[in-house]
Amino acid sequence: MSEQLFSIDCRRCPRLAGFLDEVAERYPDYHARPVAPFGDNGARLLIVGLAPGMHGANATGRPFTGDYAGILLYQTLFDLGLASQPDATAVDDGLELYGCRITNAVKCLPPENKPTGGEIDTCNDYLAAELERLPDSSVVLALGTIAHRAVLKARKCKLSAFPFAHGAEHKLEKFHLVDSYHCSRYNTQTRRLNKDMFLAVLGRAKELAGLA
Repeated sequence: MSEQLFSIDCRRCPRLAGFLDEVAERYPDYHARPVAPFGDNGARLLIVGLAPGMHGANATGRPFTGDYAGILLYQTLFDLGLASQPDATAVDDGLELYGCRITNAVKCLPPENKPTGGEIDTCNDYLAAELERLPDSSVVLALGTIAHRAVLKARKCKLSAFPFAHGAEHKLEKFHLVDSYHCSRYNTQTRRLNKDMFLAVLGRAKELAGLA
């Protein structure tokens, strides 16, 4: 396993690297490179999403920043006292996170927001390194099934032993894994996930992590 948490120069997935080159040509002002984790380096709560969005994190260079999904995520973090402000618009907007950190299972923008299984696996050692540095008894909040499975793969856990369900809690060797539906536009507009549901699951993750 690599001990490297992130590389902005990573081009290990040919399809993703080529796609980012095309995006950079179409949108020269966009970040259009792998997106680094963001937040407190000593975090006891790690939030794992899927991948950067085209006109959000891929544009700004920070997870969930400028993404529709970031509206609910950062507002909820602010409501729980884990963020200094309720919105995220740019890397220089002054936003700080307290006791938590945000990353993605796949660090590069995938075409149609759909990474392949091989791309998820190729990026998995970065996630494994992030998980390894967490303090004991920390909490990982997985946003969606792909993030959930990526966490389990990174810890070499049997997937069938830890089924995904919104609000599910799993005790792994090093940390608690808490599951949530992804705070995507689709999930919120279809009411699969609402503000109260997300506040409850993120609040539970905060509680398990022992964050004041």
